[in-house]
Amino acid sequence: MRIVLGVGGGIAAYKVASLLRLFTEAGHQVTVIPTEAATRFVGVATWEALSGNPVSNSVFDDVEKVNHVRLGHEADLIVVAPATADLLAKAATGQAGDLLTNTLLMAHGPVLFAPAMHTEMWQHAATQANVETLRSRGVTVLEPASGRLTGADSGPGRLPEPEAIFTAAMALAEAATEADSPQAVPATHASLAGRTVTISAGGTREALDPVRFLGNRSSGKQGAALAAAALAAGATVRFLAAHMDVEPPAGVELVRVESALELREAALKAAVDSDVVIMAAAVADFRPAEVSDTKIKKVDGEDAPLVRLVRNPDILHELVERRNAEGGQQLIVGFAAETGDAQGDVLEHATAKLKRKGCDLLVVNHVGVGRVFGQDDNSVVILSGHGADPESASGSKADVAAAVVDRVGSELARVFPGR
Repeated sequence: MRIVLGVGGGIAAYKVASLLRLFTEAGHQVTVIPTEAATRFVGVATWEALSGNPVSNSVFDDVEKVNHVRLGHEADLIVVAPATADLLAKAATGQAGDLLTNTLLMAHGPVLFAPAMHTEMWQHAATQANVETLRSRGVTVLEPASGRLTGADSGPGRLPEPEAIFTAAMALAEAATEADSPQAVPATHASLAGRTVTISAGGTREALDPVRFLGNRSSGKQGAALAAAALAAGATVRFLAAHMDVEPPAGVELVRVESALELREAALKAAVDSDVVIMAAAVADFRPAEVSDTKIKKVDGEDAPLVRLVRNPDILHELVERRNAEGGQQLIVGFAAETGDAQGDVLEHATAKLKRKGCDLLVVNHVGVGRVFGQDDNSVVILSGHGADPESASGSKADVAAAVVDRVGSELARVFPGR
């Protein structure tokens, strides 16, 4: 894949060298275009050595190659990191004063910005308006990470870690390829612009002692794909991550949880000002009634200890009840991993669960050995609590995530048109 890596003039430029290495080690051809200010932080020689390609930020170098047109036309993906407030403003207003901004105007493929700046700059109304403008055009602008900034203060504005940017970029490129479109404009982009979406993912772990726990097979891949799709659709994403085998996508507001009780607390808090809540986490139905402070030992001559279980709270049902009691207008989406049995098939069990939970949509997996959990592909049926026809989606987990987010956007407009 041909990637253009634009580098903005911020202190976080040094981290982008690691991002470049991730791209090249994955076999991609990378052309680095630093701004003039960026070369004050990391020199051209570094970018050339790591990319194996010549580096320029001038439209007057290699004029015969017409680089200011060619690079944007040929790129399969453009990533800008760090995307400073200045770069976001120039991109939003269509300026073309150097090679990078010219290339952005000529882009034929997906474009991803990874912002990095001081908190006040990120939260300024002008920057937020520029971000909204870019997202409305189909550009992916990640949310910056929160943490220690250049000085002594902390807050949102840190560049996401290179691994997280890499993951988001590859997901964006994959989505564009699978859509067989030269533009990475997800079908749901406009529908979630300005929305806040809370997504839970992964599997909860219920402690038995300091070493052991009760868990499940969830990898968190589907939840991560949902978060990436919601980000690409322009949403602000709060990501409640239980145990996961994959990293959460860059740009989410990340909350780590361990147990079902921790997830309940985080979900109820996050739902208060969310437009959409998607509960994709695999939540344990039960937890040990007693948790030992020390490791439970085997004792010769004694039987294994009996573990008494108690029920965990039904988080999805509680979210629905609280919304209804408080007159809220969140669209609430549940996930159900089902198997058929003597009492009914998968859809019969899922339909009954939808009625019990009272959520607006229920995404149903048919699970089993070697199916869904930990796999890269998925197949679901989306059931509606408002009478709409069931909808099937299958393919990669990115495909399924796109279908779910698309359905969320249309359902949100239909059920809560005022939101």
